[in-house]
Amino acid sequence: MSWEYVTLDKLGDVSRGRSKHRPRNDASLFGGDYPFIQTADVKDAPFYITSYSDTYNEKGLAQSKLWHKGTLCITIAANIADTAILGIDACFPDSVMGFLPYKGVSDVRFVKYAFDMLQRDMRQISQGTAQDNLSWQKLSTIKFPKPPIEIQERIADLLVSYEDLIENNQNQIKLLEEAAQRLYKEWFVDFRFPGHEDTEIVDGLPEGWEKKGLSEIAPILTGKKDANFGTEDGKYLFFTCAQEPIKAPSYSFDCDAVILAGNGDFNVKLYRGKFEAYQRTYVFSPNDRGHLYLLYHAVRENMRQLFQGASGSTIKFLTKRMLEDIIVYIPDEQLLKKYNDNAEAIQRKIECLKDSINEATEARDRLLPKLMSGEIEV
Repeated sequence: MSWEYVTLDKLGDVSRGRSKHRPRNDASLFGGDYPFIQTADVKDAPFYITSYSDTYNEKGLAQSKLWHKGTLCITIAANIADTAILGIDACFPDSVMGFLPYKGVSDVRFVKYAFDMLQRDMRQISQGTAQDNLSWQKLSTIKFPKPPIEIQERIADLLVSYEDLIENNQNQIKLLEEAAQRLYKEWFVDFRFPGHEDTEIVDGLPEGWEKKGLSEIAPILTGKKDANFGTEDGKYLFFTCAQEPIKAPSYSFDCDAVILAGNGDFNVKLYRGKFEAYQRTYVFSPNDRGHLYLLYHAVRENMRQLFQGASGSTIKFLTKRMLEDIIVYIPDEQLLKKYNDNAEAIQRKIECLKDSINEATEARDRLLPKLMSGEIEV
């Protein structure tokens, strides 16, 4: 099928965010009623930016242009040509462009998918001497597919159905993770475990329990790979300090492990299998596999408290000494088995949902070029 290809300005209105010619971190700019969406927010967003998060500046950028729900955000500095659609009214700086489709001419979702397809080409033309940037002059040289609006909408509907499935599974995972953390806190922080009413407390611990430091539970190791080791077509997950892992062509670890980002937001993950790890990422594989869930949630609980305490402080990265201070409480064998049975049931559900996400992502990515080129008719 042959489609017309046009520049972006033929599909909708394109303009750049602004911040009144002041530095984007100038405190005098803040105090408005809308969130300030930055390049990192666009990069980290799923398909839509639909709610406030800790990464948003809550009161917004008072003197910036306001963009309305339905605007396609396009990053033009730092993270080149990442996109997300506003599901809320917001404002953003001059490092982000906004696109609003012409009614009856283009579907904003279709244009976003076109950006996904063309992102590599955009990065190639946006190479600057000091810092990559994607100016309107550069962006205006790129041609976008322009099938009839009805076809755009059908293609977008089909692809977005995968996005909805992925988002639904991600929401379920979040709820399950919260349930698992609540279970751990109730049993091992508040000591309200089954039978606690009849258990004597001896030296601050329920009778029959042990208290161990993290290094007694698992060796404190770090990954050895540089971030550049990652590849788009890698077979194995590569855990860096970012929230989401990338891919690597080989693996250094094959175990059940708790994986901790050594800087950034100190995020904690549990993974079972073969994987690679970044040199600033900690890997804890317990000596006793029965201690995996206790270790995971003990680290999560401590990192949450540490990160909250580190806000505004000088703590920028974690040291081995800091990690050795993490305490893991080990209950008696009967209670440990009961806890592990509950934790394992939750983890299996999480892993099934992650598998479903991977399958949906791969199916969407296979369909994307065929749909956007007209190879498959809808």
